[in-house]
Amino acid sequence: MTPHPPHHEPDAPRDLVGIGIGPFNLSLAALAQPLTALDAVFYEQRPAFGWHPGLLIDGATIQVPFLADLVTLADPASHWTFLNYLKTRERLFPFYFAERFHIQRAEYDAYCRWVAENLPGLHFHHQVDAVRFNPERDVFEVDFTQLDTDGEAEALGRTYTKNIVLGIGTEPHVPEPLKPLVETPGVPVIHATDYLAHRQTLLAADHITVVGSGQSGAEVFLDLLRNRPTGREGLHWLGRTEAFAPMEYSKLGLEHFTPDYTRYFHALPESVRDRLGTTQWQLHRGIDADTIAAIHDELYRRTLHGGWPDAVLTPGVRVRTAGRIATMKIELHLEHIQQGTRSRLTTDAVVLATGHRERPLDRILAGLDPYLRRDSRERPRVDEHFRLALDPSVSGADCHVYVQNAERHTHGVGTPDLGLAAWRSATILNTVTGKDAYPLPARTAFTTFGLEHRPQIPPARQAPTLTPLLEGR
Repeated sequence: MTPHPPHHEPDAPRDLVGIGIGPFNLSLAALAQPLTALDAVFYEQRPAFGWHPGLLIDGATIQVPFLADLVTLADPASHWTFLNYLKTRERLFPFYFAERFHIQRAEYDAYCRWVAENLPGLHFHHQVDAVRFNPERDVFEVDFTQLDTDGEAEALGRTYTKNIVLGIGTEPHVPEPLKPLVETPGVPVIHATDYLAHRQTLLAADHITVVGSGQSGAEVFLDLLRNRPTGREGLHWLGRTEAFAPMEYSKLGLEHFTPDYTRYFHALPESVRDRLGTTQWQLHRGIDADTIAAIHDELYRRTLHGGWPDAVLTPGVRVRTAGRIATMKIELHLEHIQQGTRSRLTTDAVVLATGHRERPLDRILAGLDPYLRRDSRERPRVDEHFRLALDPSVSGADCHVYVQNAERHTHGVGTPDLGLAAWRSATILNTVTGKDAYPLPARTAFTTFGLEHRPQIPPARQAPTLTPLLEGR
């Protein structure tokens, strides 16, 4: 690649266009910035960077060490490391003495906003409308709308590129039985991603139900518990899993979040990958052990003067249906999975800590649908370099679409993990540039996840040949 002129020619194809600016594409942009020969630009329809603002609960920490920032695990000397962020804020010594390996979510969000506010090539208030392949020029066309401060269309634009990186993120998941309630105005049924915006309304309710037994559900339940009067907590916590289980956090267990395991998983047959996806929930849907301990400590503290807190914790339960009764009351129809029993729960407010799902790519890639290659379940196929499998007429023109956090079905449990962000970004940049812009380690885990070679069968043991003894010896 040759360096581009300072002012990009409108019709000249860029090397890379990033769509969406969440943590993963922000990581890519940060690692791309020193590569002066790479012409890259990133678009985001939101007005500024924000990382799950509704879940930045005071004291809540991210579940990976601070070294899992945007760049360190690919380039610890980068200007955009978390440690350099602290240095620019004159907070390096306080952080050193704090001895915190896991930082608060709010601090991670502030770090990412510092990167987004200082990194060139990021265009917020830009909504990407369509992506097409132009076979006459062998480039992608990316149409976008520039938005004003009110989010209204201000101008239309188009750019051309050889490579696209989709980082459009996830969206809140609402179970089917609860969708009518969420969509009804005035009914206090909210997804956890909007928790802080509705916190005061929720705390004013007589009875609150939290649905979801993962980390977000635990954090919301704990925050509500700490802010409800003793003896009048009025809380019920439900979850589908068989227990409020801790997240797998053993040293060897964490090696499922390494490039070694990602490569191993990608090489498995599709049917095996799909089966593994349903059995590894505790690697990423469990609860941090410290959060579990804090919940138990708070519940125990409330028994000091006798009596039990008015808080019910019930795992192994699914919500069958839900409806509104008596003006603003909510009725949940529950089924206990193991017992096979059913009951009803009346509550005044519901927080859905039911997780997020990958945002569908179909809308933004509608123009590329004829070129997409899919698996047996109609999901996009993704190669080991995080590229969508496209028709040779496109890939043969050296045009590629990369995905970030949309490849769990091909790359496994580490897909949404922040700890693999820098490695994946570096892998994409190395592939786009055709160089080892960021040399990556050949081995990252002590565990060998598969049999790399056929086992050597030792030869059959033969009786030793004895040398006859001669007389006199």
